[in-house]
Amino acid sequence: MRRGGILPRILQSWWAPRRVVRGLSDMPERVKLIVLMAAMLIFLIAQAPAHARAAQLDPSVPLEARIGGSLLAVMFLMPLLAYAVAALVSLLSRFFPRRLTPEDSRLALFWALLAVAPAMLLAGLVAGLIGPGPALIVTNGLTGIGFLVIWGAGMVALARKA
Repeated sequence: MRRGGILPRILQSWWAPRRVVRGLSDMPERVKLIVLMAAMLIFLIAQAPAHARAAQLDPSVPLEARIGGSLLAVMFLMPLLAYAVAALVSLLSRFFPRRLTPEDSRLALFWALLAVAPAMLLAGLVAGLIGPGPALIVTNGLTGIGFLVIWGAGMVALARKA
């Protein structure tokens, strides 16, 4: 990998995702797992303000129970789902002229999840401080579009001719 660090690459991913993902193409599998788990940890932290707000508004489900459910979903189930989605995308790429190896499929997906993590933190703050409404819809929409663009650009950058 090139020098530069993770944070500058995350920021660069928002305006030059192909170049960033191409530069990460030699990332070992153990580092890809770390990237995925770091993204999941940030996603878990991003959900805390919304859970705190929900627990305050409806005390029948305590904050600890809400965080515990999120912990199970985000740190244990989501990584399994991410691996399954990456494998499915790699499998489906066989029907196109440019193919994606399983390793490259994982890199594109896992990096997109990490690159969108700062936007997830912002969405979590909006959900916790402002609550449901137009601001949350816009924030979630931009986060989702950003994820799809970064993931798609990463797949295009890593795809090879069959």
